[in-house]
Amino acid sequence: MNKKNNIILIGFMGVGKGTVARALVNSSSYFAIDTDDLIESIESTTVKKIFSIKGEAHFRALEKRCALWLENNVDNTIISTGGGFFKQENISRIGKIIYLESSFDGILNRINNSENAKAKLKKRPLLQDLDEAKKLYNQRIEDYKKVSDITVNVENKDMKDIVKEILGNI
Repeated sequence: MNKKNNIILIGFMGVGKGTVARALVNSSSYFAIDTDDLIESIESTTVKKIFSIKGEAHFRALEKRCALWLENNVDNTIISTGGGFFKQENISRIGKIIYLESSFDGILNRINNSENAKAKLKKRPLLQDLDEAKKLYNQRIEDYKKVSDITVNVENKDMKDIVKEILGNI
């Protein structure tokens, strides 16, 4: 099966995958979807509630269902993903994987400097304990690099430059 013409944005929660996806849409002919949004629509509730009521294992099963659907049904699309979506076995068959890289402190600064910082932090269950979040970040960074086709450092970069770098690499 040929690799699909999708762009998959991976990276740690809060790195700006959704923001970058929206900026890419404005500079290309792509459409954008977000895996967490798809999962929330399947469950008719928030990711935070799925985690607290049904647990992380249930959420990961929903991510797998979402990944299979993307592989079979979606093309020419920018896909922003949840922080753990990169673990899906079929991710490389969904499209070109771009790792949005930033330091942990860069991610926290980005969230804290956004206009709706409290809301952004509140909806991320895994960022409630910063020590645990940093451990998770450190566990994941090498894995993000391993599964990605392209790494784009987004820390302290202008969105126009990030978009230009991504479009130049695909």
